Amino acid sequence: MKVYKKTKLVCGVGVNDADYPVSRSVDYGFGLSYSKCKFYITWVNMLKRCYSASYQLNKPTYVGCESCDEWLFFSNFKAWMEKQDWHGKYLDKDILLLGNKTYSPQTCLFVSPLVSSFLKSESDFSEERADGVYYDKKNKVFKSDCCNPITGKREFVGRYNSEAIAHIAWKKRKHELACQIADIQTDIRVANALRTRYA
Repeated sequence: MKVYKKTKLVCGVGVNDADYPVSRSVDYGFGLSYSKCKFYITWVNMLKRCYSASYQLNKPTYVGCESCDEWLFFSNFKAWMEKQDWHGKYLDKDILLLGNKTYSPQTCLFVSPLVSSFLKSESDFSEERADGVYYDKKNKVFKSDCCNPITGKREFVGRYNSEAIAHIAWKKRKHELACQIADIQTDIRVANALRTRYA
C-alpha cells in the first residue's frame, strides 16, 4: 500500500494520515476539474471552525471550540464518518448537548439542511434579548416570531408586555415545529434531541 506522506499540519493541529491522495484532477470530458475527498473536506472544515482565527473572526460562535485528540488524525475522523448517515447532511456538535464546544464521536452527528437551518434560526435577533424576542419601540411591546423551515416563512407568534412571556411563547412554537421535524427524521438521536430541545 502506498503511503502519501504529508509534513504540514492542517490548521496547525491536524494530521493528514490518509493512505491516498485527498485531492485530484478529474477530466469529465470538458476540461480538468479539481476535486477533494468529501471526508477530508468535512474534516478540514471542522478543524477550521476550531482553530482558524480568520474563520472565527467571521463566525465568533466557534471561539473556544476544539476537536478531541482522536479526531486530530484524519484517518480516525474518516473511519467514524464512514459509519454515519452523512450524505447531503452537515456535521453538528451541539444538537445532542446544547452549548457543546468539543467535536468528538460522542457529541457529533450529521443533520439535514432542514434541521440545521431550524437550529441556527434560534438567535435571529439582538443578543441583548432572549431568543426569538425583539422590542417594538413604537408600540412599546415585546414581539416574538420564528422561522418555520417547513414552509420557509417567518411566523409571527405574538405581542407581549414582558420579554419573558414573549420568549415562552416563542419557545412553545419552536417546540411544536421541532416535533413536526422530528417526525420525519431517520436518525432517532436527532428526533429525540429535537423533541426535548424546547420542551
